Amino acid sequence: MAIHKIQIDDFDSANYEVVAIHASIEDYRLAYFLNQTFGIQLSKCDHPIELKNKEGKSNFQLFVYDDELQDVCWSLIENQSVVSEENEAVVGIFDAIETRSFLLPEVKKADFILKIENIDSQFNAVQLAQKISEIAFVTTAYPIEIENFKSKNNLIF
Repeated sequence: MAIHKIQIDDFDSANYEVVAIHASIEDYRLAYFLNQTFGIQLSKCDHPIELKNKEGKSNFQLFVYDDELQDVCWSLIENQSVVSEENEAVVGIFDAIETRSFLLPEVKKADFILKIENIDSQFNAVQLAQKISEIAFVTTAYPIEIENFKSKNNLIF
């Protein structure tokens, strides 16, 4: 009987781009502006992305648009979330300490992450980031290379 080995690198295909966005607006407003700029229909998912870590549980809001014509999936995710502590031993109002958690801790200053999946070789993430930077209330946007990030698996949902 033959033994079949599966290499984990076989599944690590990079057919997506990630753009970090710095914006001082609410997530639904940024989704609206992205919809207007790119002609897409980002809509809020009922279930946020849930990550558990040593501090507790974090929920990151998610907006998704699946373009069936071009077979491209757009995902807008919050990069920052308040941790809900699992052991609630807080008695007074001043005893609670707010702890922040990050979807991608390597880019802590980014407020949002835009992930575009199933792209082709003609896709230009730099031009996309420049167009996002032109949106009102967006401070800056830039493509990020996440191959060397420890938290790149947080973008698998």
